[in-house]
Amino acid sequence: QVQLVESGGGLVQPGGSLRLSCAVSRNILYFQTMAWYRQAPGKQRNLVATLTNGDYSTYTDSVKGRFTISKVNAENTLYLEMNSLKPDDTAVYFCNAVELRPGKSPNLYWGQGTEVTVSS
Repeated sequence: QVQLVESGGGLVQPGGSLRLSCAVSRNILYFQTMAWYRQAPGKQRNLVATLTNGDYSTYTDSVKGRFTISKVNAENTLYLEMNSLKPDDTAVYFCNAVELRPGKSPNLYWGQGTEVTVSS
């Protein structure tokens, strides 16, 4: 069973920075895409950023230029560097990994989430 464990959340003032980590129990090169999602209180879970096995990244418009997704293969860890944080970034952030299986539906793996609160 694959495990994803997020860390790095916390309380930060507007304009501040945080770096989230997602430690994976399997070689992350095994996953075709990894991503960060977030879920604000009372709202649905939304995609924040993705990173493919080929190191191609995408971001939702609201975080472009402020957030950076990256990974260190040797550490089996996915990161999300968040700068210029805003109160609207307040949410629980989840790590996601996608395992493609030929001829079958993909396996999706999720972490338990780490809470980020942006407030003065």
